[in-house]
Amino acid sequence: MGFTITPTELKARLDQGDRLVLLDVREQWEFDLAKLNGSTLIPLGTLPQSLGKLSRDSEIIAICHHGMRSADATNFLLQQGFPNVKNLVGGIDAWSVQVDGSVPRY
Repeated sequence: MGFTITPTELKARLDQGDRLVLLDVREQWEFDLAKLNGSTLIPLGTLPQSLGKLSRDSEIIAICHHGMRSADATNFLLQQGFPNVKNLVGGIDAWSVQVDGSVPRY
């Protein structure tokens, strides 16, 4: 199983009704500018103390601006025993370009 998902793959999964946890690891100000509907904000710096907010039984998609912080979050969660975590390749910026142009770019 790969640990990444592209914006178009994520869109297809959401469209077919898959139950995914969209974990946004950006900062509050970034989340306020642009976000995916239904996503949960847990900034990367607070992730270690916020593990109790996440279920190990869920499929988690980590999201950030360009995919770097969410890659770190994905690796961290995998190390913490979360078995089903993927990084959104290119982040919310790629989502805006490839899937939904109404999501602001910054």
